Amino acid sequence: MLIFPAVDIKGGKCVRLKQGRKEDETVFSDDPPAMGRQWQDLGAAWLHVVDLDGAFSSRPQNLEVIRSLRQALTIPMQLGGGIRTLDTIRAYLDLGIDRVILGTVVWKAPDLVARACADYPGRIAVGLDARDGLLAVEGWTETSTLKVLDAAKTLEPLKPAAFIYTDIARDGVQRGVNIEATRALAQAVALPVIASGGVSSLDDIRALLPLEPLGVMGVIVGRALYDGNFSLPEAIGVAAGY
Repeated sequence: MLIFPAVDIKGGKCVRLKQGRKEDETVFSDDPPAMGRQWQDLGAAWLHVVDLDGAFSSRPQNLEVIRSLRQALTIPMQLGGGIRTLDTIRAYLDLGIDRVILGTVVWKAPDLVARACADYPGRIAVGLDARDGLLAVEGWTETSTLKVLDAAKTLEPLKPAAFIYTDIARDGVQRGVNIEATRALAQAVALPVIASGGVSSLDDIRALLPLEPLGVMGVIVGRALYDGNFSLPEAIGVAAGY
């Protein structure tokens, strides 16, 4: 199982939010490329990056920082936040981003998701952000009427590279991963699932390991790493089963 350290960018800085609230932020670094290099040097195989300003404004906002971050790393990156058009997807992929994460457009422009998955096979992931089982969009400021599991089943034939599942209520507050909801998603689809939201300890990673045979291939870890609850090498070790 892969560990994806998270680098969330807001105002050009590396921050973490609580439950996605933009007014409830903690700044951890004013140098996202340096933070990315730190995670790479500690053994990360992938980096998970979110343009938070882009998510809230519906268009990319930290392009130069993201460009610098991509140039600073040799490991692959996945990126989400404010990606609403095929032109934006193409621009990020041309920039060297390995995998683009689509979220809001799943609800508001499903035809765009289909086109992106067809045009860029293996390079499009779908972010399924859940609030009480319903899909949240627009930087988590809106909640749709679409159930996460229904969205996943509808999107599965498009063959995105992965579904990234986040329980918003647990994101940034270290309450533990929503194991049952993650299990339900993994059982409902035959595509890889990446868990996100709530990791507070190595035990939370251990709790996910039995889901790996179901298709849960990774977990995104943010605040717990930044707060020093455990080290990235420790997390990688647990995820590898030792």
